[in-house]
Amino acid sequence: MSSRLPAASVSASASLPALAAIVTVVLWASAFVGIRALGDTFSPGSMAFLRLLAAVIPLTVIVAVVRLRSRSAGVQARPLLPRGRALGMVMAYGVAWFAGYTILLNWAERHLDAGTAALLVNLAPILVAVAAGLFLGEGFPRHLVIGMSIAFGGVVLIALGGSATADAHADWLGIVLGVGAAVLYATGVLIQKSALRTVDALTATWLGAVAGLVATAPFAPVAVAELAGAQSEAIWAVIYLGVGPTAIAFSTWAYALARTDASAMAATTLVVPAIVIVLSWALLGELPTGVGIVGGLLCLAGVAIARRLLPMSPRVGRRPRNLDPSSSPMTPLDPRRVSGTTATEGTPPCASSPPVSRSVDR
Repeated sequence: MSSRLPAASVSASASLPALAAIVTVVLWASAFVGIRALGDTFSPGSMAFLRLLAAVIPLTVIVAVVRLRSRSAGVQARPLLPRGRALGMVMAYGVAWFAGYTILLNWAERHLDAGTAALLVNLAPILVAVAAGLFLGEGFPRHLVIGMSIAFGGVVLIALGGSATADAHADWLGIVLGVGAAVLYATGVLIQKSALRTVDALTATWLGAVAGLVATAPFAPVAVAELAGAQSEAIWAVIYLGVGPTAIAFSTWAYALARTDASAMAATTLVVPAIVIVLSWALLGELPTGVGIVGGLLCLAGVAIARRLLPMSPRVGRRPRNLDPSSSPMTPLDPRRVSGTTATEGTPPCASSPPVSRSVDR
């Protein structure tokens, strides 16, 4: 059996994680604007609880439907809950990211405009890239470093450009809260990356949201009281935060993260501030400056470099320099001497699975 995958199959399977990453960053960018708009209606803790409640309900329905369809098709489904260390990691990233990060971000946006909050939170990709290189064995590929450097330069320009809106503001408490949110964001990504080796993306997202909902449950009484005095537009907005930027975006994020390096995925989120600037300009009247626009373009360029020159899957697209130890680097390999097996593209690596070798046509 040939070990070579059709070029069209590789291209299609690689484009799905890229599309999932795009959906994620757009929805997450909209969340910054939504949180800013709802800051006068809901307190940080109650907004986090309501957002997670709105996320857990559809995620629970989806998980139930998927399991029922698997049973009806005769497919043996995995246990509903992972066990041992895997369950602990999912719970940990749920509390850190879904609960802690959300509360700190909600609080920070009471002191920061949406664009500045997005800038501070996107310090997280730098933290993720460094930690992934040190502890996850992903290293520091030159193209990733170049792309992230350019993108982060764009982030700095946006910060220097600020906002042309008079009521846009920032104080030290907001900055500290924003940096704290970035630390929790980075922590959540790293823990989730490890959990996704043995837990599928949908289950990890659902259980993480449940853990976050339980952690924010003490804010439920305040949330009920604030709901009673909220207008219908605010209620629908907080539901959107739960369904869109949480249930959908975290699912697409987990799907893409399971199929690429944590540092490359984190680099993708550097475009979020640029999108936030545009959305906040259109929806909140927070106008970007010319310097901010240039910074946003640099963000896009840097992420394009990181994503284009780094493969979506660490096992696809990297041509080994010499598959055959006995062949000369200058001598083409005889195809009859290269053997391998074909694996399903995009399958998250499992701790119990042996390594799979294959070659891919360019």
